[in-house]
Amino acid sequence: MRPELAELGLADAPERWAALGFAVGGEDHFDLGGVRVRLGERGLSWTLRGVEASDIDGLATAAPAPPPLAGSEAHENGAVALDHVVVRTPDFDRTSAALAAAGLPLRRIRDAGGFRQGFRRLGPAILELVEAPDAPEGPARFWGLVVVVGDLDALALRLGERLGAVRPAVQPGRRIATLRPSAGLGSAVAFMDPEPT
Repeated sequence: MRPELAELGLADAPERWAALGFAVGGEDHFDLGGVRVRLGERGLSWTLRGVEASDIDGLATAAPAPPPLAGSEAHENGAVALDHVVVRTPDFDRTSAALAAAGLPLRRIRDAGGFRQGFRRLGPAILELVEAPDAPEGPARFWGLVVVVGDLDALALRLGERLGAVRPAVQPGRRIATLRPSAGLGSAVAFMDPEPT
């Protein structure tokens, strides 16, 4: 089985995500295109299908994962999928090697001008590993996530000042907007247009 992202565990209070228009269920979670997002956790973690590891260079990892989800509920904010999860590391080579040892070798590495980015498809979402050469020494850390929404302009109207300006994304034909710290989430969150058809 190819490694797949099954769940993300976030420490944020469920009501903060509900206030952003996510359909948070009674068990403090919501689903995004086959990935379950659990809220109110002790720390940030992920659950990966097809990976036998409990820690990947500091990233708390659970396995085995539950079976794939049948689908996702409708979110008032128009969220339809999780595009990618961002991990930052002060030591790109060390974290890349740890990912490879766990069965998650990076498929593509991009020189972003002063730092590297590494990418790996994990089923419904992408892992983006970002080199942070100025960060203090230590393990890799979950940094944020990017959510795909059906109508980014409508979301910008809904969230108002909580959302930064909509701008072109690195991916051709797509736009992105970053949630501001005033939304009160512990991780960086951005919203993006779907991939062009």
